[in-house]
Amino acid sequence: MSANKIILDCDPGHDDALAILLALSSPKEINCLGITTSAGNVPLELTTKNALKVLALIKNNKIEVYKGCPKPLVGELVTAENVHGESGLDTGSGTSLPEPISSYNNKHAVNFILDTLKEAPNNEITLVATGPLTNLAAAFSIDPQTFRRAKRIVLMGGAGFEPGNITPAAEFNIYVDPFAAKSIFQSELEIFMFGLDVTHKMIITSSRLKAIKNSSNMVGPSVADLLTFFNVYDTKKYGWDGAPLHDPCTIAWLISPDIFEMKKMSVEIETNNGPAYGRTVADWFNVTNKKKNINVAINGNSDKFFELITKRLNFFD
Repeated sequence: MSANKIILDCDPGHDDALAILLALSSPKEINCLGITTSAGNVPLELTTKNALKVLALIKNNKIEVYKGCPKPLVGELVTAENVHGESGLDTGSGTSLPEPISSYNNKHAVNFILDTLKEAPNNEITLVATGPLTNLAAAFSIDPQTFRRAKRIVLMGGAGFEPGNITPAAEFNIYVDPFAAKSIFQSELEIFMFGLDVTHKMIITSSRLKAIKNSSNMVGPSVADLLTFFNVYDTKKYGWDGAPLHDPCTIAWLISPDIFEMKKMSVEIETNNGPAYGRTVADWFNVTNKKKNINVAINGNSDKFFELITKRLNFFD
């Protein structure tokens, strides 16, 4: 079986960083053609620098990083320094990741996405999105025909039964740019959504954190240091044994789909101002008979998920 060719669109962010590492540690299953960045967890300059820092951690100057959209399609940017720290990748020890060893490519992320889709065979490239969907929506708006050459979109965002994590109704990535999400959810591409219903089961417990630390001499301690910081805010917020690890679910599914259970349903995005702004309205019981447009992850095996991560991080040694 050939590897999944992907473009990883992200806003690093601790869990985005781990999604990058999981993708690049799995060359048999994942062929990452490039990393595109958007504003989200922190502003665009920082998310771009953070993607380059993660690559520096594994001494990788081959993967190109493309800087994308600095703000959502509509409205002002909402960020999450309260979760990720001022840098977006703060650590428990205060020790920063290494400085970038390469610079980002000057081509705009949206142009890179469209050019790559244009040059590849139809239905070959998977777009993986672990941040707000601004870059994808901009690409779709500019050239819908080329955008629809993508095989599928695999995204972290939204929630079905589960409450939101930035408002009672909305998950952060969708809330930051619900108009982008609305456009993508109506794109008629095959979409796989990993929302809070499944990511809230992927808890970074102390034993899993220890296993990650010991997983790799090269990156284990640094990843554990990142996740130690990441655990602090969510542990207080939820009262759980650790923070949920959201973004790597997208990559884990591409590597090992049996970890997750999916259910296809109609999902719409609420863009009207009010308490439900940014909500993913999922028709779990098919009460509307609307077209089922999204494959929603509804369950996942957290032990298998963390075993996969700890096993793969060893690739870098």
